[in-house]
Amino acid sequence: MRKSIATVCLSGSLTEKLTAAARAGFDGVELFENDLLASPLPPEEIRSRAADLGLSIDLYQPMRDVEAVPEEQFVRTLRRARRKFDVMRRLGTDTLLVCSSVSPYAVDDDALAAGQLSQLADVARDFGIRIAYEALAWGRYVSTYGHAWRIVEQAGHPSLGVCLDSFHILSRGSDPKGIEDIPGEKIFFLQLADASLPAMDVLQWSRHHRCFPGQGGLDVTSLVRHVVNAGYRGPLSLEVFNDVFRQAGAASTAVDALRSLIALEESAGISPLPAPVVPYGVAFAELATADPQPVTELLGALGFRRTGRHAAKPVELWEQGEARIVLNHAGTTRREGTALAALGLESPDPGAAARRAESLLAPVLPRRRDAQDTPLDAIAAPDGTEMFFCATRRPEHPDWTEDFPPCAQPAQAETATRGTITGIDHVALTQPWHHFDEAVLFHRAVLELRPHESVDLADPYGLLRSRALSDDTAGLRLVLNLAPDPEAQDGTRAQHIALATDDIIATGLRLLTAGAGLLEIPANYYDDLDARYEFAPGELDTYRALGILYDRDEHGGEFRHLYTATVGRVFFELVQRTGGYRGYGAVNASVRLAAQRR
Repeated sequence: MRKSIATVCLSGSLTEKLTAAARAGFDGVELFENDLLASPLPPEEIRSRAADLGLSIDLYQPMRDVEAVPEEQFVRTLRRARRKFDVMRRLGTDTLLVCSSVSPYAVDDDALAAGQLSQLADVARDFGIRIAYEALAWGRYVSTYGHAWRIVEQAGHPSLGVCLDSFHILSRGSDPKGIEDIPGEKIFFLQLADASLPAMDVLQWSRHHRCFPGQGGLDVTSLVRHVVNAGYRGPLSLEVFNDVFRQAGAASTAVDALRSLIALEESAGISPLPAPVVPYGVAFAELATADPQPVTELLGALGFRRTGRHAAKPVELWEQGEARIVLNHAGTTRREGTALAALGLESPDPGAAARRAESLLAPVLPRRRDAQDTPLDAIAAPDGTEMFFCATRRPEHPDWTEDFPPCAQPAQAETATRGTITGIDHVALTQPWHHFDEAVLFHRAVLELRPHESVDLADPYGLLRSRALSDDTAGLRLVLNLAPDPEAQDGTRAQHIALATDDIIATGLRLLTAGAGLLEIPANYYDDLDARYEFAPGELDTYRALGILYDRDEHGGEFRHLYTATVGRVFFELVQRTGGYRGYGAVNASVRLAAQRR
């Protein structure tokens, strides 16, 4: 189906918005009236620029407070409408959005509303224009799509139909199945938006907190299925009011928007994509640094061994159990410090995973490699993290570890450095403020990871927003964080790698003995733990000494975790899960964040 986006979704001038929509690959736009009014270009030139970019203007919007109003007000409305219709003809668009009235002068009279809308449609027909009537969720008397359709049906005018908006329908909890009772030819337009599910006034919710389909919690997919089943064949169009989108770069927002529609078409059964290939674990985490000594000292203290060195590049492989760290000595400047640059994702079919990602507009990264290097497909996440699709030590696929010939180890190294780390439990990626929702959709659609509930965590200087995603088996866990202070270079801005251990006390003692910096946790925290839980004799004292944090879920699952000091922009978390614990110790986040601030 054709894909359209409302100019209100994007930041910038009207010409910048049109350019961003076209470059992303949209077919058309909804022209928001304020964007036209603020533009110095006459309607004919806007029409010409859109056409040159390959865009149609699919809808002009909105016209408000039209129906069920006193006669003198309606006369003024008709005069205003004729002016708008003339502008629309100059723009080359033939559909006008009319919102259900919120006027204090409107009356609860469906017959009057139908009659006035029919008169408006009569005038519109003379200009070759259609009227798409939309029920606002906060409309004074008409607030549901079913009510709007009854009025349109009563009017019985060929130039009058309905506009369906997923937000206005789903935010009220209306059942979209009734859409199938509306003839497809009377559905003049479809607008799509998702949203999280906060408790707030629906008008405030609509004007500030909508998001693209797949970023929120509304069942937009089912609604689209019902609309298509009704016979609608017009564009899928996005109308998203969001404060962040209006401040972010229009180009990246437009790409994110189109990705949401491509994924929505697939989930609604409209247009197939290459089959999903779900990654099931972390093959490696790549740290880029210009000063490797602090990192190598910390990795050694953790029990990692340097097992390989790239033949032609200043890149090393460090391993312990199934945890692998690739250390790139040429990845950053000293001023930038150590940073998490890339993740290798274990994939059952790396090539198919890359093709799936490309179909969902993920930027495929060219790889500078020598002829003998293992071919690896990589994409860029919204925050710039490179993601490689890997098949580690599986004979049916190329093995990236073969790029790292073994390093000679001292005779005593195997015994001296054997540790308790078994793998990478999860990786936390701190997102730029304007990429958080985009990142959720990217990882959900491109990687087929399941998003968990978003949580807000108390930070000494604000709130840290966090959302985890995982595959169904929780073999791959990613946590997206949005820090309250985007310019901070402390623990709230840092990325972190959580390493799984089968003995966190032994791991903590190893770090303490090696002199590695551990995060210092206040005594007040342990006094509170002592009040909330019963521990074995001496257990809590060990936690105090090592800075181990503790959580227990309602099913008796336990989570013990501790943190290293931050090196550059990276720190390690050591975690031990028992009893089926599936969370991330969110209850301890405020204590950890405050300690990192100190």
